[in-house]
Amino acid sequence: MSLRRTAAALAASTVLCAVAAPVAAADESPSAQAPAQRDLPSGLYGKDDPQYDGVWRQSTALLAQDAVGVKPASGAVAWLTGQQCEDGSFASYRPDPTEACTAKTVADVNATAAAVQALAALGGHGERVERAVQWLRLVQNDDGGWGFNPGSPSDANSVSVVIGALDAAGEDPAKALSAKGEKSPYDSLLGFQLGCDAEKDERGAFAYQPDEKGRLAANDDATAAAVLASRGEGLATGPGGEDGSGGEDRGAAKALECGEDGEGGVERTPAEAAEAGAAYLTGVLEAGGGHLKSAMPGAEEQPDYGNTADAVIALAAGGHRDAAAESLTWLEKNLGSWDKATTSPAALGQLVLAARAAGGDPAEFGGVNLVERLNATGPAPVHVPSGQDGEDGGSPVMWSLIGAGLVAGAGAGFLISMRRRRDR
Repeated sequence: MSLRRTAAALAASTVLCAVAAPVAAADESPSAQAPAQRDLPSGLYGKDDPQYDGVWRQSTALLAQDAVGVKPASGAVAWLTGQQCEDGSFASYRPDPTEACTAKTVADVNATAAAVQALAALGGHGERVERAVQWLRLVQNDDGGWGFNPGSPSDANSVSVVIGALDAAGEDPAKALSAKGEKSPYDSLLGFQLGCDAEKDERGAFAYQPDEKGRLAANDDATAAAVLASRGEGLATGPGGEDGSGGEDRGAAKALECGEDGEGGVERTPAEAAEAGAAYLTGVLEAGGGHLKSAMPGAEEQPDYGNTADAVIALAAGGHRDAAAESLTWLEKNLGSWDKATTSPAALGQLVLAARAAGGDPAEFGGVNLVERLNATGPAPVHVPSGQDGEDGGSPVMWSLIGAGLVAGAGAGFLISMRRRRDR
């Protein structure tokens, strides 16, 4: 890792801490109370403290189940809908949803957007989806984007997950203009992309946020999220995205066209931005032997499994199937080294979605049935299709909750941001 990239990782971590720490200190509501020794709700996926990632991991699990035809338990869906506040927002986790949200309940933009994607995919929750989208539009920043919490500066990860939510809800992100600035989410998102004035190997990457001087530093996590969102798609995208191109590989992603003097590439459409970001991701994955590396200080040479899975989804959505397949193969071969791929619903959900997007088989992933593992982290699904349950039949399958712990939070930074709060 270069000195510049190391500095970028440190800067991103500093930004995250600066944003998250005041929120945690200010929130004295029930939402902020750790569940301590209290039993967790029976409908919740995962067994670890859900204080920061409850809604995110539940949404990821439900999205992944729905994507492969699993009908989740009604209790699991009810747990998620019960987390919604009257204004339409979701907090990261509300231990007692029977108590109404108050002014002290800290709403979570990323959790709200993830819940929208899950509930829209499941169907039958139109009113809840509509209220959540209305709330997201209400707290939209003047630059067209969103930060982790309402009122915080926009960041690439938050903007990306909201774009996915708008698409899932049937809205055109390009027309979701801010009330004051009349900027779209794409205007905000493309403002985080490094252009022709950046180092050659970082052109096309996205930053999480600009630093205090307005400078952008390449961030692989933000890039994976933004490449997918620049195509107007969410986490559960299928092979080739929404255009139905399916399994055909479209070849290498198109990098930014820059002159020798570093000029050019200024005006970009979202699709062009997605291609440039995909070209950057492909280069980083190739240099890393098929995987992205951690941005956490002190762990820069360690693989980042979660962000690699996100990159697979982003590349597959753009039709770059060969590049996505290479990294998916790396994830399969190294599945046993990712501890969270044993009991974490968020990590398992990521892998299921990545395998599906890149044309892999989630039920036979490096010799492991990811769907079966995912189902085992929560209440028994109503129905598991044949081929996904590890059995010959397609009858309802009962899975027991397992007691192994999962590490909460997203790691640092499709999650250095909320997706930092995801359980990776």
